[in-house]
Amino acid sequence: YLGNIITRITLTSAIFLGVIAVLPFIMQAVTNINTLVIGGTGILIVVSVVIETMNQLQAQLTMHTYDNY
Repeated sequence: YLGNIITRITLTSAIFLGVIAVLPFIMQAVTNINTLVIGGTGILIVVSVVIETMNQLQAQLTMHTYDNY
């Protein structure tokens, strides 16, 4: 059972990372803007910072709720 779940997660993650890696090239081809220089790594960094910020805010809100009791 766990092997099946790990395979699904790995496949989904691999497809997601592949799309993120190719996305800047697709956007340059579609928009014809060649001066936009943000690579897949930059996108991953921005997304991870946003997710971490959201998690920190959620933790702070949860702690604030517990402080009331």
